[in-house]
Amino acid sequence: MKLLSYSAKGQTYVGILDGDGIRRVDAPDMLSLIEAGERAAPAGERNALAEVRISPPLRPGKILAIGRNYVEHARELNNEVPSEPLVFAVMPSAVIGDGDAIEWEGDLTSQVDWEGELAVIMGRTARRISREDALDYVFGYTVANDVSARDLQSRDKQWVRAKGLDSFCPIGPYIVTAEAIADPQDLTIVTKVNGVEKQNGSTANMIFNVRVLIEFLSQAFTLNPGDMILTGTPSGVGKAADPPQFLGDGDVVSVEIAGIGKLTNRCRVL
Repeated sequence: MKLLSYSAKGQTYVGILDGDGIRRVDAPDMLSLIEAGERAAPAGERNALAEVRISPPLRPGKILAIGRNYVEHARELNNEVPSEPLVFAVMPSAVIGDGDAIEWEGDLTSQVDWEGELAVIMGRTARRISREDALDYVFGYTVANDVSARDLQSRDKQWVRAKGLDSFCPIGPYIVTAEAIADPQDLTIVTKVNGVEKQNGSTANMIFNVRVLIEFLSQAFTLNPGDMILTGTPSGVGKAADPPQFLGDGDVVSVEIAGIGKLTNRCRVL
């Protein structure tokens, strides 16, 4: 099942993707639906996709992200391969949706990079759980782009600004519910910039898989319904190119994960 948030006729709704349209769900927002713990069912009118504006599928309470979770990505940036998950937080205010603009001030950063990722949406409260039970706590999965200001990342020596600027966490367009994904470690992630492929990786190559990440994070934090985990990016980021390549005004970035969806955003330098 593919769920999304959308606006129509001045109102915001939650819906189920139904062919080339959307069936409204009886829920005030996605978080309420997740917290209710009930399977979504169509309850309202159907709209064509062309009639609505797709919003970010969810406003997560917190976003926990994992750095260097693919061996080749760590190596392409000349970083050590981590022995345990490298965790950082992303500001919820960074979240935007499919079709929204990735924006930044040109005098703040000039080295904006792409990072296509699988995002995990929690469905139940999780604290100190085992990896064997971890997937039972997952509501679903979506596509993410962990946009990164590399110059800020290098200068600050930590990643709060570099990863957390407004609009630097595009997600969507859909949340695919967990039962529709047989194995989150069998998904292909493809990132393109202006139609040119930059990343093509598989979640099978994560150093720490989704089960391990949920177990690890839940030892330190209570994971609440609607919280989101960014699971890391495969190799092919712009900083690692020779010469390095960064995003500029008007560039279009798309991240596609087979079975989940395609997330597309245009860049705008302010």
